[in-house]
Amino acid sequence: MPSMRHRLLALCCAACLTLPAQAETIKVLVQSSPLAGFQFYAGRDLWDDMKAGDALVLAREPENAHDANAVRVEWRGRKLGYLPRAENRAVAAEMDRGGKVTARIARLNRHLDPWKRIQVEVYVVL
Repeated sequence: MPSMRHRLLALCCAACLTLPAQAETIKVLVQSSPLAGFQFYAGRDLWDDMKAGDALVLAREPENAHDANAVRVEWRGRKLGYLPRAENRAVAAEMDRGGKVTARIARLNRHLDPWKRIQVEVYVVL
């Protein structure tokens, strides 16, 4: 089965041909999901400093006792939570293959439900 990177590259070929020559990288949105575990980590303490568009760091945790595909989400070196278990498999596989993956805060929402507070977007860099 082709990797996520190869499938995305095939889908983007037509778009790539029309890009200006100075374009150095292409980022393809591969996931948009809530942040899991917000209520258990530093999100509450950092809330007032975060803003939509801020870069996030993704880190694999293959030895995580709860999820072998765990992808930790950090903001400025502080753990905010994880990509949801039901949606992290493809991103984890891409990271394990050495693919470049980036993320950002897409939306912040002052909601009582912690699953609705931070929306994360994940991109594969081609």
